[in-house]
Amino acid sequence: MDACSPVLVVGALLLVLLGASAPTVSAARAFFVFGDSLVDNGNNNYLMTTARADAPPYGIDFPTHMPTGRFSNGLNIPDIISTSPACLLSHLGEYLGAEPALPYLSPYMRGENLLVGANFASAGVGILNDTGVQFVNIIRIAQQLQNFQDYQRRLAAYIGEDAARERVSQSLVLITLGGNDFVNNYYLVPFSARSQQFEIHDYVPFIISEYKKVLARLYELGARRVIVTGTGMIGCVPAELALHSLDGSCAPDLTRAADLFNPQLERMLTELNGEVGHDDVFIAANTNRVSFDFMFNPQQYGFATAKIACCGQGPYNGIGLCTPASNVCANRDVYAYWDAFHPTERANRIIVANFMHGTTDHISPMNLSTILAMDNTRN
Repeated sequence: MDACSPVLVVGALLLVLLGASAPTVSAARAFFVFGDSLVDNGNNNYLMTTARADAPPYGIDFPTHMPTGRFSNGLNIPDIISTSPACLLSHLGEYLGAEPALPYLSPYMRGENLLVGANFASAGVGILNDTGVQFVNIIRIAQQLQNFQDYQRRLAAYIGEDAARERVSQSLVLITLGGNDFVNNYYLVPFSARSQQFEIHDYVPFIISEYKKVLARLYELGARRVIVTGTGMIGCVPAELALHSLDGSCAPDLTRAADLFNPQLERMLTELNGEVGHDDVFIAANTNRVSFDFMFNPQQYGFATAKIACCGQGPYNGIGLCTPASNVCANRDVYAYWDAFHPTERANRIIVANFMHGTTDHISPMNLSTILAMDNTRN
């Protein structure tokens, strides 16, 4: 039987999910993930919330062909950055050499699974505590940071305090926040509370200042390599086209918000690196640039469309949720968007490829392959 046959792929996944003995990962780099639905891999499955992706057709292209809580037809960005059990290496890539980190709320987050890292992300959250209140029970970023601290206590109990501290300091961290602070807060409804409190040119510096506190706290908790993604072209996602566009043009207010947010985020990261005394702790990943390329040159990437979601209903398949009753495209590889807001697995792969090998237009001050090579040399 082929080492990467579907039977063994599913079997390997079940070993991880059931906490069975797995190949040691102590030599692999730990990976920690914070943020929203773009990187949530199942924490919201354990919560009473409407922000869930635990029903078909989500997961249709995942190795198990089952929904996992990922807002994707298959793998999401953290999956592709990390790796999975040995027989899945060719499928997921070989970037970190580890199994995918489990959701922090998973009952199997124990023992050797702690060594892999943890995914703390929760769909619906933002930089601000009031972002996503309509989803009721989500893990806001302050709680994600508290969970990271609690995780470290559990890891220390398992491998000792010094080893736990070293494992965290040598880890890679990914954090994705900001989009919901516009889509599900400032612009959620006309005359929202935040839009009454701030003009957009004042709101953006406010959330940037709050984000800086989050990142500074991550540093205090031991993170020393943190990839920070900006927002994509949030005015151009199928949901916003369905609401605001008659001719396929992007929503101007959200486009302006992203255009304000991303440069200010990069400047803040440079400032924060200066404050911690290292220019490569916080790495700025420009997902807006990749989204722009998808939107205006989809054929260059092999996409038939970057405007219509694969799964949904209404104009651009951008209305409502992706459900078993939705339209679902036959070939997910030619769609940049899986649902009204989230990229397909193939689009996620292109995004990660830009993180890994892109120029400073895509990720700065250096790309992820350079970071990993540099750190391997140091270690």
